[in-house]
Amino acid sequence: MTSQSEAVRLLGNAGVQVTQATVSRDLDDLAAVRVRDGKGVRYGFIEAPSYGASLGQVLRAYVIGKVASGSLAVLHTPPGHADVVAAALDRAHLAGVLGTVAGDDTLFICGDEATQGVGVISILEKVERNR
Repeated sequence: MTSQSEAVRLLGNAGVQVTQATVSRDLDDLAAVRVRDGKGVRYGFIEAPSYGASLGQVLRAYVIGKVASGSLAVLHTPPGHADVVAAALDRAHLAGVLGTVAGDDTLFICGDEATQGVGVISILEKVERNR
């Protein structure tokens, strides 16, 4: 499902009459988030990885955007998941990564002088590809 209005329409087709406001509250209660996939943006659910999940699993599950600026790599996640990614990065002790700071849906990763933000993103992309 790509929108709340689509949910209202689909539910209506199934004989369930609801308003967009009800759908919005219900999606929030269910912790549904808008996620990007190969087909665009849709609503979905993100399963919390176990503490033992690999860094690659966490990156593939939660990171929806990456950009570098100077010594920083900035990662974007669905709301409420930046701290999960930061914790996995901190546990991984990656060479070239000095530390992380996480907000709600954005985290900053500080690369060392040699690695810089671009290098951090390159390292993370290699980790993501290794299943």
